[in-house]
Amino acid sequence: MKLIDIGANLAHESFGQDLPAVLARAQHAGVGAIVVTGSSAESSQAAATLAAAHPGFLYATAGLHPHHASDWNEALAEALRRLASQPGVLAMGECGLDYFRDLSPREAQRRAFTAQLDLAVELKLPVFLHQRDAHPDFFAILRDYRSQLADAVVHCFTDTTEALADYLRLDCHIGITGWICDERRGRHLLAAVRGIPADRLLIETDAPYLLPRTAPKAAHRRNEPGYLIYVLRTIAAARGVDEDELANITTDNAMRFFRIAIRA
Repeated sequence: MKLIDIGANLAHESFGQDLPAVLARAQHAGVGAIVVTGSSAESSQAAATLAAAHPGFLYATAGLHPHHASDWNEALAEALRRLASQPGVLAMGECGLDYFRDLSPREAQRRAFTAQLDLAVELKLPVFLHQRDAHPDFFAILRDYRSQLADAVVHCFTDTTEALADYLRLDCHIGITGWICDERRGRHLLAAVRGIPADRLLIETDAPYLLPRTAPKAAHRRNEPGYLIYVLRTIAAARGVDEDELANITTDNAMRFFRIAIRA
């Protein structure tokens, strides 16, 4: 069994002291590739550096999270354009809208989002998308761009079945995290995940966040790519399919989406 974690924030400071051990545990757990999320100028550069240091195992995205949308300017756009030209950088993002926390003004969020979609179209890259409590605006913008985009994944999907149907109508991929393992707030995802077509399903940890509640309890409470198997197991049980079969499906989907190949 080989898995691909399509979104892990390995540039986060919590991995600063033990990243080699984290990567070794991930490989031991069957993770064959990890896409390191870029969410700011600094983390995108760090993600690209990690990808260059671990070719064939670590890859990266380059983007600006909506929390940081107020930072958007032409210099940042050019920096992301340069990063996105590097061989191990596979997608634009994390980009989108977040009206849950509103850490940047909503108009700034929409401006940074559309600018990054423009970059993705220019560079012919897929997009790694974030949406929280902003579905109407997010969907309207994405709908206008979707036909021009190489591909799109709505990462860390936790929304309603209605939102899911909208994204699937746009032929988006859907990323599922350890949120589905939370019996308190993720119960609705157990039903929703059954409605995701097999060829549109992707899995991720969003480490160090969203530690699966089904994973062994650890003192640090930090999620890491080695726990991706717990996401897979919960989805497999919800869909009533074999874990190995689902692993093959999601890995094939990720390789196709990011245009990579991993060793069996």
